[in-house]
Amino acid sequence: MTAIFNATGPMPLVPPRPAPEAAPQPAPVPAVGPVLELPGTPPTALVPVIRDGRPVGVFVAHGGRLRYRPLPDPDRLLAATAGVLAVGLVSAGVVVLGRKRPPAVSSLTMGPGGWVSFRGPRAPGPRAARPWWARLLRAHRLVVER
Repeated sequence: MTAIFNATGPMPLVPPRPAPEAAPQPAPVPAVGPVLELPGTPPTALVPVIRDGRPVGVFVAHGGRLRYRPLPDPDRLLAATAGVLAVGLVSAGVVVLGRKRPPAVSSLTMGPGGWVSFRGPRAPGPRAARPWWARLLRAHRLVVER
């Protein structure tokens, strides 16, 4: 039996692969659409800017100046509107549920001789013996007889 000794340590059976160099990822560049010429005394050119298939802005060349005009994103606008609406509804619900209702009786006092005095509520109006609809339908009260 023959043994092979390596002074540096055991030899791996498969040589290690070199690590791939990480290439820097370029930032996504928005696509630029065709140049649109607008009629007028000083000619105006519009160049739309498109990212992920959606227009995000436009370059406007007018009178020797170049300006970039961003377009509002409808998804962000809709999300912001929904958020503001949700916060408004929640706060309105908290206000409605947290409102303290006034008591039915403002004050209750005990008079001399044991009678009770209620201050604040209005006296109920006079009630007819039978409501008008009962008289119209010739309805009678349901009374349980024993």
